[in-house]
Amino acid sequence: QVTGHLDDCTCDVETIDAFNNYKLFPRLNELLESDYFRYYKVNLKKPCPFWDDNSHCGMRDCAVQPCPSDEVPDGIRSGSYKYSEEANNRAEECEEAKRLGAVDDSLSTEARRALLRWAQHDDSADSFCEADDIYSPDAEYVDLLLNPERYTGYKGPDAWKIWNSIYEENCFKPQNVKRPLASGRGDDGGHTFYKWLKGVCVEKRAFYRLISGLHASINIHLSARYLLQDTWSEKKWGPNATEFQQRFDEVLTRGEGPRRLKNLYFLYLIELRALSKVLPFFERPGFQLYTGNESQDAEMKHLVLEILHLAKSFPLHFDENSFFAGNKKEAAKLKEEFRLHFKNISKIMDCVGCFKCRLWGKLQTQGLGTALKILFSENLIEKIPESGPSYGFQLTRQEIVALFNAFGRVSTSVKELENFRNLLQNMR
Repeated sequence: QVTGHLDDCTCDVETIDAFNNYKLFPRLNELLESDYFRYYKVNLKKPCPFWDDNSHCGMRDCAVQPCPSDEVPDGIRSGSYKYSEEANNRAEECEEAKRLGAVDDSLSTEARRALLRWAQHDDSADSFCEADDIYSPDAEYVDLLLNPERYTGYKGPDAWKIWNSIYEENCFKPQNVKRPLASGRGDDGGHTFYKWLKGVCVEKRAFYRLISGLHASINIHLSARYLLQDTWSEKKWGPNATEFQQRFDEVLTRGEGPRRLKNLYFLYLIELRALSKVLPFFERPGFQLYTGNESQDAEMKHLVLEILHLAKSFPLHFDENSFFAGNKKEAAKLKEEFRLHFKNISKIMDCVGCFKCRLWGKLQTQGLGTALKILFSENLIEKIPESGPSYGFQLTRQEIVALFNAFGRVSTSVKELENFRNLLQNMR
């Protein structure tokens, strides 16, 4: 049912599908497999700043590779009941977390050396995101290809709490307006909520739709890379149509699913627009994707420019000039609120109980934050000199890696939707 025109845009779903699936997605995939884009530095040990987080395997004890078995005392590991019942349950939970959610942190010495060199190119002046302190001893490089985003078994009250705090406290929504499908609250089919959403200014509506689009995108990844088979001989991941339908089917979600998917397309347009705007920054002869492998670096810079030119050629771009366009004083105040709300969401990612989900949550919020930073820095980007340093507008390596990988995730979601459409048609 997700077809046609998108609200607040001049674009439609079909144009995005054709452009993404046949032109952009294949090139973007190739780029994200390169050394420059596959290593992301992240601090997965930051404590949750908003509530005492001891959910799912007591995260602070479990560190990056949750619960290495040699660190779990023998008594617990052997399942002995000399310890409390709780300790035994905890050990089993940790084993499960380790099996499903462990972050693979193997890096070759060569890769470590290259990463140290990259770090010297990094500057930290983040505006929309709470940047990780990448110089903290707790920050580590992660190979994103070894840690794909997929279903990890992290769900239920802990996962719900994260999204709930994002929507309820950070989407400009008054407490008395309940979200559609909010459990046990006498839901009116979202009537009050959508009436409220229609009445707010375009910026606040866009903010909600970006978060909803990000949520939809993550749910598509989890449905598309679901653990279908788990035996001692093999693990098999693949699309789970039932899981997908529970989250997006129009009837099962009482009309909410198609709206979520339209918000995914809205997110796609916003991030695509940012890529088209940032071209001058990457076009400078002095800009390099530095890994130490000269020929590969040149090839990847060429591919980045090809992708950005392609993004620019998209016929129906989102027009961000409607954002913050009113009274200057009011606009500045709203923009600052927008920035602080988004920054708060990036902090909430440190409360995610599963490390793999935390890794991808942090990366995708930093990527979207970087896209917003680009859209709101248009004047600075236009003034970038063709040669020499760009003082007014700067992107760190972290932001560049997050920007392209986050867009890669949204682009993958749009591609996966086509796969699910075909799958569901064949099931009928």
